[in-house]
Amino acid sequence: MLIADFLFISSQVLRSAENRKSRDSRVQFLEEIARGNRYTDVNSLALMISRRRRRITNWERGDLIGKGSFASVYRGSNEDGFFFAAKGVSLNEHRHLCHLENEIAILKRLDHENIVQCYGTQKDGEMLYIFLELVSQGTLEQAYKNCPFKESQVSHYTRQILQGLTYLHSCKVVHGDLKCANILVTESGRIKLADFGLSKSMEDHSQSLKLGLGSSYWMAPEVANRKRVGYGFPSDIWSLGCTATEMSTRKYPQYNARNAVSLDRAIRSGKGPIVPDYLTETLKDFINQCLQPDPNQRPTAADLLAHPFVNESSCPQPDLTELLLLF
Repeated sequence: MLIADFLFISSQVLRSAENRKSRDSRVQFLEEIARGNRYTDVNSLALMISRRRRRITNWERGDLIGKGSFASVYRGSNEDGFFFAAKGVSLNEHRHLCHLENEIAILKRLDHENIVQCYGTQKDGEMLYIFLELVSQGTLEQAYKNCPFKESQVSHYTRQILQGLTYLHSCKVVHGDLKCANILVTESGRIKLADFGLSKSMEDHSQSLKLGLGSSYWMAPEVANRKRVGYGFPSDIWSLGCTATEMSTRKYPQYNARNAVSLDRAIRSGKGPIVPDYLTETLKDFINQCLQPDPNQRPTAADLLAHPFVNESSCPQPDLTELLLLF
């Protein structure tokens, strides 16, 4: 649901309750609206409303700020001085273009505080661009290389990743390439899932299944074995376990493998990466639950939000006062 539609419905419901003078009644209505539209709570609704979609016009392309496996990312600025990221692929690069087109189709459907915001798209000369939220502190991989994470930070970040995954999976979307290099972090410590080029809509079997596989070290065994029926929400949970290990050790997931062939065999076997003994029992239990070889035995993202490793984390939330004043 687009923000304009959401605000219209919200205002209509709240106006029908104008005779209810108490603030509690108004918050209760907002909670019902939030739940009905896949938001975890009223605070998530407040953040969504505060992040109204922008329209990018008359923009200028700045410096190259990143280059991935299929696209280049530039700093962009709008005519009103707003900065954003412009992710582009040449229209002649058909093999790479399909990934960006897939990312555009996926991100246009999403609106959540833990998923990078999409501001629109544009064809410019021989390039196709998607305009994205500019996240100042780069990726989680860059962050842990610059400063080792304490376990409390790993917990805080993992909870936010789970919140993003819970929303993503409720929208019937599999990320498909979850790892620290594809997760952004703001200067306030908010996590943003990004890089949806390999993502898959479970409601669209015509395109996404042809897009390829994610990164080997984070790949679930059912994906490595190329079982189409196994490529789904549980594969994101496996990758989450690998990502939590990566954050904790400051290394890519480690396997008992001496070369690429033995690495591929280890991943397909379902034994999972090495979970170091020096991690706490709570963290090891969380990771091991994610790394269940049988995808049917893995918990969902929503289930994992109740795990002791993450359920004590708290993310900064906005005051409801400003939200209520909108109505």
